[in-house]
Amino acid sequence: MSATFKCSAIAGGSASGPALVSDEPICFYLVEPDTGIVIEEGHVLKGKTLAGTVLVAHAGKGSSVVQMDGLYKIAARHKGPVAVILRNPDPVFVSALLVMEISSVYDVDEKFYDFIAGRDGIHISVDASGGLITVEE
Repeated sequence: MSATFKCSAIAGGSASGPALVSDEPICFYLVEPDTGIVIEEGHVLKGKTLAGTVLVAHAGKGSSVVQMDGLYKIAARHKGPVAVILRNPDPVFVSALLVMEISSVYDVDEKFYDFIAGRDGIHISVDASGGLITVEE
């Protein structure tokens, strides 16, 4: 069984993988580049890896240099997310996603966030170019 949700593209392309869901802003500089593991104390994702996931992120935090450098180091080692679903897009996070060419979307129906709440690991396919997210149960 699957559910499909409409979205708008940030960076085109498509990717799929297990969901990693955060309702807190994320700072890529506080992710270990060699493993993709979040090391930020007190963060809901602390100890989890971004590698190969579809990151469902609330927002980004940190300066443009911190976000861009952090995401670059993770992506260069292939330890970053394969796609990002961004709830609250900000210019810094969006710029980093565009430069790193990570398939990413925003403007997703709120029902999507209710549907995936607490469901890390559920399979998500993101078709940014086509404006669709598919969640497979």
